[in-house]
Amino acid sequence: MCSLRMVVLCVVVAFALTLLGPCPSVCAPQGGAEPDEQPYDLVDFDMNGETDWENLDLNGENYDYEDLDQEIEVGTVAPPAPETPPPANMPPPEYEEEMTLSPRPTPPLAPVTLDFKGPGLFGPDTGLGMPTCLLCVCISGSVYCDDANLEQIPPLPKDTTHFYGRFNSIRHVKNTDFINLNKLKSIDLTGNQISGVDEDAFRPLPQLQDILLADNNLQALPELPPTLRYIDVRNNRLISNGLHTDGFKEMSLLEFLYLSDNKLDYIPVPLPESLRVLHLQNNNIQNLHVDTFCNSHDRNYIRRSLEDIRLDGNPVNINLYASSYICLPRLPIGSH
Repeated sequence: MCSLRMVVLCVVVAFALTLLGPCPSVCAPQGGAEPDEQPYDLVDFDMNGETDWENLDLNGENYDYEDLDQEIEVGTVAPPAPETPPPANMPPPEYEEEMTLSPRPTPPLAPVTLDFKGPGLFGPDTGLGMPTCLLCVCISGSVYCDDANLEQIPPLPKDTTHFYGRFNSIRHVKNTDFINLNKLKSIDLTGNQISGVDEDAFRPLPQLQDILLADNNLQALPELPPTLRYIDVRNNRLISNGLHTDGFKEMSLLEFLYLSDNKLDYIPVPLPESLRVLHLQNNNIQNLHVDTFCNSHDRNYIRRSLEDIRLDGNPVNINLYASSYICLPRLPIGSH
């Protein structure tokens, strides 16, 4: 009903405007363009009060909204940048510049020595192209140089406590090999080719306790420090004249003495009271003395510590020398 009234009102206004005629001063601006001569077209209005709002022509054209269903493609790729030409002095990629280096003179090779070169991160320099602790293995004061094809004892770090140089080709031990190693407690040179040891090679070591020289070619022993607890010189060529007189007497801490498989003619006496093990098998011992183990001046004397004596493999008959071991807690093992 409202729509009908609006339509009637519009018709009345249009009719009144037709009767009055155009109004130039009001309808068109001064000096402006002529008004559109096309009269208002009322055909577009539905007299029944209904308007086709979907196809309403706002600009003189019918707008189809179905065009909005089409997918609009938006470009997001920027246009390619212009290529910059390479500099004029740059060679092409396939160009390869050839350089000729003048040969450097080769310095003469220094002779290989084992002289001490000073301490470093891995111990002293051995002169073989690497320090001791790369040539050998150093762990908490212990230096392991086993089976390293050594012909000489390498310089050792100052804090070395145990040195293992087994199964090498060392032939001689010099009095400078262990100099100033005041913490050294053990030396093991088993399985080398040692035939000589300087007289002062071991004596200056204040804390040396164990020395192992088994399976070498020794005929004599140097003077040993009195701090020793363990001596192993098995399977050498030791002769009785190669041992110092009273060489073991002052060793009040000595407990283990291994002298088997040598060429000894008699037992090296006097032996310290601390001795527990004495191995002399496979030598050339032919007799025993009454005071070898006991004290003929004290019939109540008992050597309680010495419990392991090996004399087997010697030409001596232990049954003929019963008084020589009457003070022992156990009888020695030997030939009958």
